[in-house]
Formats: sequence, structure tokens, C-alpha cells
Amino acid sequence: MESHAAVIGAGVIGSAWAARFALHGIDVKVSDPNPDAIRIIDEVLGNARAAWADLELPLADEGTISVVESIEEAAVGAGHVQESAPENPAVKIPILEAIAAACPADTVIASSTSGIKPSDLQPSIANPGRVVVGHPYNPVYLLPLVEVVGGGLTHDAAIYRAMATYAEISMKPVHVRVEIDAFIGDRLLEAVWREALWLVNDGVATTEEIDDVIRYGFGLRWAQMGLFETYRIAGGEGGMAHFIRQFGPCLEWPWTKLTDVPELTEELVQTIANQSDAQSGHHDLRDLERIRDTNVAAILKALEANDWGAGRTLRDQRMRLG
Repeated sequence: MESHAAVIGAGVIGSAWAARFALHGIDVKVSDPNPDAIRIIDEVLGNARAAWADLELPLADEGTISVVESIEEAAVGAGHVQESAPENPAVKIPILEAIAAACPADTVIASSTSGIKPSDLQPSIANPGRVVVGHPYNPVYLLPLVEVVGGGLTHDAAIYRAMATYAEISMKPVHVRVEIDAFIGDRLLEAVWREALWLVNDGVATTEEIDDVIRYGFGLRWAQMGLFETYRIAGGEGGMAHFIRQFGPCLEWPWTKLTDVPELTEELVQTIANQSDAQSGHHDLRDLERIRDTNVAAILKALEANDWGAGRTLRDQRMRLG
């Protein structure tokens, strides 16, 4: 990228975007009214550097991260803008309007929203054809996936430029071709989340037991092979067709409550919070982030050694930075 990247909003996602850009040698200008923005960015950047050390990635030629006074100052001259404001159209739209008024007319403006359709964000924005969703996964500096979604007014060229920018910072951009709420990843996660809430609500399992089932079981398969490829193997020599014929009828059984959700009463909220505290309360936030990053880095390196799945993005990242 010839010019700097602008990051608007420096919370969990925005600060990690800034770290990813900077560690690829791209200068970043950040706008966030939070007086703690500099501290948060410094802490997240420290975590990102440590994670990249675990991955044995080069750390030379790091770009600068500057926290500036306004959205306009961050956006002027930006080659790419990543908006990561709170998940509320009433908050995001005025910010996007300010970004669009300040940055070059052909600069891609990407929203990190996890579920808001770009068509709901872009109508009032100058040159709305360059507005896309670029939805990442936490931690952005470590996980390579980003979902790229265009709205009804988005130009194809903006999709291509966004995907090229994300590839330049060693990400795996997936173009979500049909604009739907929550895109692909969060729709899948929402299904698992709903069922998990019922399991706690009905006293079937605690938060820790549910997490153990995922991380000791199918989560390990999903991490390297996803859903369909995993089930293809489960079909044995008959492959996917045999699997679907054998297990497809189970979908008609009353196994799940995916069409319903338990009422989030204060009692259920407190039950989940208490169980989560018992499970993880002995770690502070940064400890948990570092444990997560160390584990993800180890999985990525193992996959890289086998030239498989997300390990391939790490291989390409190493070549890009080396």
C-alpha cells in the first residue's frame, strides 16, 4: 500500500487491525475519542508482536501507528480505511459519512461490522460504491479470515481492491457473494451459541463443560478441515453422499432448539457469568489473550508444517515478510 491505512475506532477489533497493518510495514493513523486509546493500542500491539514471535515471523520494518485528533485527520490521503466503531448503525453511519468526506474519492471504506449489511450503511455516504464490509475474526493480527461483503451500491472494483489489500496483509479474504445479515461465519456461530445457551439454561452442562466438548472434540477437527471436509471423511469410502444418506434423517429428530432461544433473564445471565468466572476468572484479560495467541500460533505452525488449511496463509505471510 503506497499510502497509510486509517483505522477508525481502537477497541478490541480496531486496535488489532492497526497492529496487523503496522506489522506488515504499513503506517497507520488511528482515530478514537477514548482517552485510553494509546494504552490499548500499545498493549494489543505488544500481544501481536509476541504472537508473531511465536510464529517466528519477521518483525523488521514495522509501520508506525499514530493516534490523531479526528476522523478527518486519519482519513485524509488514506489508501484504505477500516471502520471499527460500535455495532450500531446510528453510530457507524455518521462516522462513515465523515470518513467519506475526508478520504480520496476512490479509497475503499471497509466496515468491520459483524452483522450489519453494507446496504444499510452506505446510502448517505459520498461515493457509496467504494463501501464494503470487511469482517475479521478476533484476534485480527493472528487469524487470517476476513469476510468481504458488498452492498447494493458497491462497485465490483471496490470488492477487488479490498480483497487485494487484505491479501497484502496476509489475510484470507472470502467474498460473501450474497448480502445477508451476519454473513457466513456469525450465522454459523449463532447456531452453536443458541444451542449452548439452551444447554446452560436447561442445566445440561456448564460453560466449562461446553467449552471442553468443543476444544477437546470437534473444534480440533474444524480448526484444520472445517465442516464439510470433516463430514466427508465421516462418510467413509462412500464419501459425502453416504454421510448425508446415513445421518441426514437425524436433522428431523428433536435434537436441537435452533429455531428458538431461551429468554435471557437476569438469572440466566448471572448463571452464565458465574460459571464463566469459575472457569476463567483466575486469568485477567491480557493473560487470556496471550494464552489464546500462544495456542493459535502453535496450531498455525503445525498446519504450516503440513502445508494445510490456515497454515498456508502463514507460509505466504512468512514469504511476504521474509
